Amino acid sequence: MKLSTRAKYGLKALIDLGLYSEKEAVSLQSIAGRQNISVSYLEQLMALLKKAGLVKSIRGAAGGYFLGRPAEEISVGDILRVLEGGLEAASCPGTEGDGGCQGSDLCVAKLVWKRINDSITDAVDTLMLSELIEESRRIHEK
Repeated sequence: MKLSTRAKYGLKALIDLGLYSEKEAVSLQSIAGRQNISVSYLEQLMALLKKAGLVKSIRGAAGGYFLGRPAEEISVGDILRVLEGGLEAASCPGTEGDGGCQGSDLCVAKLVWKRINDSITDAVDTLMLSELIEESRRIHEK
């Protein structure tokens, strides 16, 4: 599984947002400057994240973005699914149990694909945005 630039930049933007939006909304320009991401690309990412409820925005002179839920309630999996869609590293109709694969009863390779996909899901769903924000704070304090 290879994550797209959309996922990488989106995750970086949300970590930045979590770091800087505790007291006030954060402008896309400030995120873009700190993360070296174009404002137009951030606008596209934020539209997807806003639609999913992971970020909220305020219009006006003091406007900008902030997290839509507490960082402790947003998993990396939530973010990646919004930006990437499915997170399956290996697609196998035999693992879906809907009869989509004729050789499924005799195939043991499907166990490998299922284990890989389950491991990815577990990794991204148990890693919370708040952990990444705290780690980023710790690194920047050094």
